[in-house]
Amino acid sequence: MLSFPCPMPLEVTRRIAVSVSSLLFLSITFDEQSSWKLWSGSVFDWAVVKHSSVPDLSFSGNESKPSVESRAAAKFHRVAVSMRSKSLKPALCQISKLLVCVFMIREGNSPDHHLSITYKQLLRSVSRCANALKLLGVKKGDRVAIYLPMIPELIYSMLACARIGAVHSVVFAGFSSESLCERITDAQCNILVTADGVYRGDKLINLKKIASEALERCRESQVHCVQKCVVVRHHAFITNHTSNKLQLKSGFAWNDRPIISIKGVVHTVSGYMLYTSLTFKHVFDYHHEDVYWCTADIGWITGHSYITYGPLSTGATSVLFEGVPVYPHEGRLWQIIEKYGVSKFYTAPTAVRLLMKYGTEPVQRYNLSSLRVLGSVGEPINPEAWHWFYDVVGQRRCPVIDTFWQTETGGHVLTPLPAATPLKPGSATFPFFGVQPAILNEHGEELEGEAEGYLVFRKPWPGIMRTVFGNKERFESTYFRKFPGFYMTGDGCRRDKDGYYWITGRIDDMLNVSGHLLSSAEVEAALSEHSAVAEAAVVSRPHALKGECLYCFITLKEHTEFTRALVDELKRKVREKIGPIATPDFIQNAPGLPKTRSGKIMRRVLRQIARNEKDLGDLSTLADPKVVEVLFSQRCQAAA
Repeated sequence: MLSFPCPMPLEVTRRIAVSVSSLLFLSITFDEQSSWKLWSGSVFDWAVVKHSSVPDLSFSGNESKPSVESRAAAKFHRVAVSMRSKSLKPALCQISKLLVCVFMIREGNSPDHHLSITYKQLLRSVSRCANALKLLGVKKGDRVAIYLPMIPELIYSMLACARIGAVHSVVFAGFSSESLCERITDAQCNILVTADGVYRGDKLINLKKIASEALERCRESQVHCVQKCVVVRHHAFITNHTSNKLQLKSGFAWNDRPIISIKGVVHTVSGYMLYTSLTFKHVFDYHHEDVYWCTADIGWITGHSYITYGPLSTGATSVLFEGVPVYPHEGRLWQIIEKYGVSKFYTAPTAVRLLMKYGTEPVQRYNLSSLRVLGSVGEPINPEAWHWFYDVVGQRRCPVIDTFWQTETGGHVLTPLPAATPLKPGSATFPFFGVQPAILNEHGEELEGEAEGYLVFRKPWPGIMRTVFGNKERFESTYFRKFPGFYMTGDGCRRDKDGYYWITGRIDDMLNVSGHLLSSAEVEAALSEHSAVAEAAVVSRPHALKGECLYCFITLKEHTEFTRALVDELKRKVREKIGPIATPDFIQNAPGLPKTRSGKIMRRVLRQIARNEKDLGDLSTLADPKVVEVLFSQRCQAAA
């Protein structure tokens, strides 16, 4: 496997070398607590600080020792009456600079809707929102559900909760009323913040109607949660250009009967803030002259860490995008990069593969010379998409930072550093400083050197989750019971001879064919290497002899025909790349794949299509439900 040295301007390389040198002690010191303490003092000013002293920085424990939750939390817990980022001082110490320092460039669904917001305007808006919530009775410790599209009011609401000391539960605005209801009741939220509606491309989504249905579901369940509902007049503002104010609506009150049906990950203020700030600054090599853009939705952890808290704590200027990648044309993302001079661009492999389908012409239509660093998040990026991202978008001069992390980790745990880490397409490379990964086999034995197995971590870091809300037992059993003394990620991983880490996919996405465990991500990568394939998704299907067999969905590039010869080529490709055991039994042409509005492939739906199971359940989170009908109509005849 070839590695890429990532050529960059010498001045950038020198700056990163300094950053790497200053961080290096985190990976070699034997006193992690002192290291993180030193870093927290260098990044933030703390007005009032309380330290907890814990004798052991590890995940191991028993009934006679503190719980995993308290040990992980106490090591990095700081209570601060006032916390100020030192990185903001140069830009924000004077009122004149405060007025012109841009916090966010908001790009609407339509290219005509855009707005720049300064840090001073942010402070004013957050303060107003916090005061409005306090008037509604929100106080420290209360939970606030936020069901908003990608608009500034989403960030205002999050920061207003943090200002009050309330806990926010941000729900992706593509979820159905049932999913919203579950999350409201799970967190026992007192307040719901939503909007009247939003356009996603040319489709109008009536968020207020969905929110009202969710509240009705809560009332029917007799759950005492939401007392007030706050509605942002976003759609009315866009269509009528009226004042975009928070409208206060009365809600309902119910008897208390908590329902736990989903997993609410709990992060704390200071440890999470420290870790997102450090990873943002060093993984993206962020400097004050940069314009940063993460295309994720704030409803997911990527948006929490690397749109809201990481960039804000560093004093960054960011782009907030409300639209979709191909509306009103397939070059929309590249147009935005040119429009605002974006230098750091963080997106998902799904978006890269989607835009690959349209070729290089839409990219070459725009000037992308401002780009310095490209980032990938959400899933392992297949080598073909990596090369297209590097060659076409980055013009072979921007490193592709392939980051691995989870909602639970709070921030990057495996990641290259730009211009400092030689890259291998598809590899998340090495751990971030202070993070200690290991690979275990099924019996919990640690594997050295080249190995493949379960990815775990030995010791906690500041950004790690503290517990599952209201369900400490689930927290312990999910992450620590299978391999005592380690945090289990739930992901498979391979380490090569050079020490690089390769994520092979979720353990529950592993395919058991004739007793052999195969990684769905590995098969998908092999299929995607074919020049005709834009995207691939692989699921299992019951097989009388093998137990399970591989059922593959492939989306072809434009002007490519699905033929028997192509199917044979793809099977041969997988056989050569992985081995005969991985040869797909079925390969289906998929003009589109069932995805959520954030771009995640719904593999549950694909498995049901492969098995011809028509009862698909709730499909309201799909960006295009019609895709499912098409896939059912084009199922492989032999699989009927």
